[in-house]
Amino acid sequence: MEKKITIIGAGNVGAAAAHWALARKLGNIVLMDVVEGVPQGKALDLLQSGPLDGFAGRMIGTNDFADTADSDVVIIAAGLARKPGMSRDDLLAKNVAIVKSCAEQAVKYSPNCFMIVVTNPIDAMVYTAFKATGLDKKRIIGMAGVLDSARYRTFLAEELGVAPQDVQAPVMGIHGDNMLPLVRLANVAGVPITELLSQERIDAIVHRTQTGGIEIVNHLKTGSAYFTPGLAAIEMAEAVLLDTHRVLPCAVYLEGEFDVSGYFLGVPVVLGKNGVEKILEFELTAEEKAALQDSVQAVSKQVAATGL
Repeated sequence: MEKKITIIGAGNVGAAAAHWALARKLGNIVLMDVVEGVPQGKALDLLQSGPLDGFAGRMIGTNDFADTADSDVVIIAAGLARKPGMSRDDLLAKNVAIVKSCAEQAVKYSPNCFMIVVTNPIDAMVYTAFKATGLDKKRIIGMAGVLDSARYRTFLAEELGVAPQDVQAPVMGIHGDNMLPLVRLANVAGVPITELLSQERIDAIVHRTQTGGIEIVNHLKTGSAYFTPGLAAIEMAEAVLLDTHRVLPCAVYLEGEFDVSGYFLGVPVVLGKNGVEKILEFELTAEEKAALQDSVQAVSKQVAATGL
């Protein structure tokens, strides 16, 4: 039986996620949005790529949550996007209401779904969806570290002139300025980046990773990144749908892991058919622990602001 993927929010990120899901032939896709005509038009446009790309599944656009019933995976990408001068926190108040409503409706029709939240500020929005739905913590995660790590790996690959897929560079913590790009564990085919780059260049790349989102916002001026965020969400969805047991950095609900409790924060996890199969916990250095606590403090303020 083919899998069913619902993407809520037919803006740039949602449409990009739908495109990547089609390209990877992951199953039948529902593109949902409250704006009439937008999901229908984008879904029809994407569906017509089938003869060229070999996709043979079903894809619809809809304004009715009933059409999302029995989804295996639900991706929430609905909400306001950043503009120049805005932080992710600036989006919080309005996006709380949007995410809460979308999550409640999604679970009403797909109570056994696995949920991925993409809306910013992600760590607070996945907490919002978690509280609104009552989903098991293993079945709801936020997309952050996959995107942040992709940026980190890209910048390192460009600096070193190597293939990006040969760079492993995990990012932990909040999806924001206080994220923690791990230098100690970053490597190129097993060779530590500390053996290949000066501390000055490493520091510059870490900073660019932390501000990677606003760099794109400042270029676009009327929106934020969408191609890679869309693919990052599908990378996570694919791991669950195909039970691949990929190890990916995701925002998950922590209950003591890394000495953090009660918050969603980016850490390395194993994703499979049961959702979060395992959190890969390891010892952090004193400096890394301090940086992670900065993330916790930032997330705690966001969570408090949700009022949930």
